[in-house]
Amino acid sequence: MGTSARYAVMQFDFEDLVAVMARLRDPGGCPWDREQTHATLAPYLLEEAHEVLEAISRGDQAALRGELGDLLLQVVFHAQMAREAGGFNAGDVIDGLVRKLIDRHPHVFGDVRLDTAGEVLAQWHEIKRRETPERGPFDGVPKSLPALARAQKLLGRAADTDAPARVPSDPAQALVALRERVRSIAPARARGAASSRSAAPAHGKRATGSPIEGRDLGELLLAVVALAAAAEVDAESALRAACDEFVQTTSAQSTPTAETVGTTAGDRRRSGTRGSGRRRQPRR
Repeated sequence: MGTSARYAVMQFDFEDLVAVMARLRDPGGCPWDREQTHATLAPYLLEEAHEVLEAISRGDQAALRGELGDLLLQVVFHAQMAREAGGFNAGDVIDGLVRKLIDRHPHVFGDVRLDTAGEVLAQWHEIKRRETPERGPFDGVPKSLPALARAQKLLGRAADTDAPARVPSDPAQALVALRERVRSIAPARARGAASSRSAAPAHGKRATGSPIEGRDLGELLLAVVALAAAAEVDAESALRAACDEFVQTTSAQSTPTAETVGTTAGDRRRSGTRGSGRRRQPRR
C-alpha cells in the first residue's frame, strides 16, 4: 500500500503539520528541507503569496485552498527553523497572534463601543501607536513591497501625520495635482529633446538617452497612486487588472512568431530555471 493510501482516511490538523515539518527537518529527513534557511526560503514565501492572490483573482476556491496551504507551509517552515535555533516556535507565533487580535479588538472582547469600520480602523492604528510610541510614521512599511503598494501605504501613513499637504484626500484635488505633475514634465521633455537633437552624433546614428528622467516618472507614478488613494482604489489591484486585460486583448489580436516562441522556450531550456534562476522549491 502506498504512502498516500495509508493516510487517505485520516483528517490532519495543525499539530500534524508542525510534526511533519519537524520530521522533514530532522536527521534522516528530507535533504532539501534540511539545507534551507530563512534567507533561502524568502523567495518562496513571496511566490506563494502571489499564487494565493492569483487564485483569489480567478475566484478559484479549489486552487485557493491549495495555495493557502502552501503559504501556511512557509509560516510553519520558518517557525520550525526558529525553534531549532533556540528561538520561537509555531505555538509562540499563534499565541502572539491571538493576543494581538484580542488586544486590538476591545469592541469585541471588551466594553468599547464602535459602530463603523472606520472607527475600528482608527482605533487599530491608535492601539498600534500606544504599543510602540517610538515608531516613526513610515516604520513597518517593507521596502520589499511592490512599488505601487508601498507608495499607497506610505501616502496613507503620511495622511495621518502633520506632513506637508502633498497627499490630497479629495479625488478632484488629486487629479489636479496629477495634471500639474504632467505639465511640469512636458517642458523638461521639450528641453531634453532639443538637447538630444543638438547633440545627435554624426553619420545618422541615433542618440542615446531619454528626454524624460526616471525621477520625473517616479513622481508622476506617485501622483497616480495619490489619485488612487483619494478615490479609495487599490492601485496595485487596479494595475494588475489592467495588465490582465492587456494580456487578454493583445493575445486575442496577435500571434507570436515562430522566431520569438523558439527563442523564449530555448532560453528557458538552456537556463533550466523559472525566471529568477534560483532552485525551484519542490511542489508540496
